[in-house]
Amino acid sequence: MSEAGLAERLASVRAGIADAAAAASRSPDDVTTIVVTKFHPASLIADLVGLGVHDVGENRHQEAQAKAAELAALPLTWHFVGQLQSKKARQVRAYADVIHSIDRSSLVSALASEEQAVDCFVQLNLTDDPGRGGVGPAGLSALVDEVLTAPGLRLLGLMAVAPLDEEPRRAFARVRELSESIRSQAPDAVALSMGMSQDYRDAILEGATHLRIGTAITGNRPKPH
Repeated sequence: MSEAGLAERLASVRAGIADAAAAASRSPDDVTTIVVTKFHPASLIADLVGLGVHDVGENRHQEAQAKAAELAALPLTWHFVGQLQSKKARQVRAYADVIHSIDRSSLVSALASEEQAVDCFVQLNLTDDPGRGGVGPAGLSALVDEVLTAPGLRLLGLMAVAPLDEEPRRAFARVRELSESIRSQAPDAVALSMGMSQDYRDAILEGATHLRIGTAITGNRPKPH
């Protein structure tokens, strides 16, 4: 993969973000772009740092752990954006700066710690499929309370993936409304992790603060080993 191509894709996405932010009367500086680097080599992440990227996302623990160790000298914020097994929670906590996928009580318990606090998002499930990651809207308030009272967790806000069968902007509007519904119990949890390569403009228009963008920046993923 050419570094020139990577730079061009990154510049294109940054321009798209600036355009969407302007349309929403927002500053692009208020939007954090997390480049999702699943299956890509650590060398690509090093190239991204050279292009001014400091937030990267991974969704497979073993891959993320290895890359974080290899690139420990670089100025990176590591976001864990995938489904997280409770038994792996302590290991992920050791290298992840932000965890985007808290969706159940057992995971809150596994991540709770008297050690340094880790930033986190509660993941919403916007579908009717309980097999998808995320807590349903009915269980959101209770889970937020659990995160707020757990030691070592700092709740930033909500995370969600737009369902395939719903217009993305409508889905993101639901997330924004649910975020507003928990404001009284979690007044500081105002961040919204939503929007990916194909729908980040809609997410920004609905208030996204964190985008999780992969292929639009990195190009097609290599096949997994």
